[in-house]
Amino acid sequence: MNIVILAGSNRKNATSTRLAEYTAEMIQGQGHEATLFNLYEKPLPFYAPDEKQETHENLADLTVAMLAADAIILSTPEYHGSISGVLKNALDHLSQAHFSGKLVLSISSAGGAVGVSSLTQLQTMVRNLHGINAPEWISIGGAQRRRFEATFDGYEEYEGSQDIEERVQRVLGSFLNLAQTLTAARKAL
Repeated sequence: MNIVILAGSNRKNATSTRLAEYTAEMIQGQGHEATLFNLYEKPLPFYAPDEKQETHENLADLTVAMLAADAIILSTPEYHGSISGVLKNALDHLSQAHFSGKLVLSISSAGGAVGVSSLTQLQTMVRNLHGINAPEWISIGGAQRRRFEATFDGYEEYEGSQDIEERVQRVLGSFLNLAQTLTAARKAL
C-alpha cells in the first residue's frame, strides 16, 4: 500500500513534521510504502485559480504523489486554532480526484495541550474533498511534543514519553488496517 504523508509546516524542525517522519518510519516498518511530502522543503506557489500553475515542479510532484496514494496522512502545526497556511494552500491546489474514496488520517502538534481545532478543520476539508476521515486522529501538545523536538536524543525520559509512542502506533495500526480494506474494495470496483 502507498501512503502519502503531507507535512504542512513552514518551519525547518517543526514537531508536526517530525511526527510525520515518525509515522513514515512506522508505516515502512510494517511493509508499506510511505512518501513524505514536506512543504518546508518543497514549497508551493500561492493558489491562484486564474493562473496556470501545473508546470511548477513541486506542485507537479505533489499532484502525482497524491493521485498515486492509496491513503493519506495530513500533518499540521496548530496556529491560532487552525491549520497552517502552507497546508491550506496545498489543499487548495488539490481536488476530489486526489482524495475521493481514500482514507485520510489527520495529525497535529500544538503549543498547548492538543490541537483539536486544526484536526476538526482538516476533517471538514477532507469531507469536502470526498475523502474518508479515519475514525481516530493524533494530536500532540505540551510535554508530548518533547519526543518530537529536534533536540530529542532518544534517551530523554519524561512523563508520558512511552504513552505517546504507543498511542501513535495504535492509531497507525488502526489506520493501516482500515486503509487496506478500503483500498482493496476500491480496486475491486
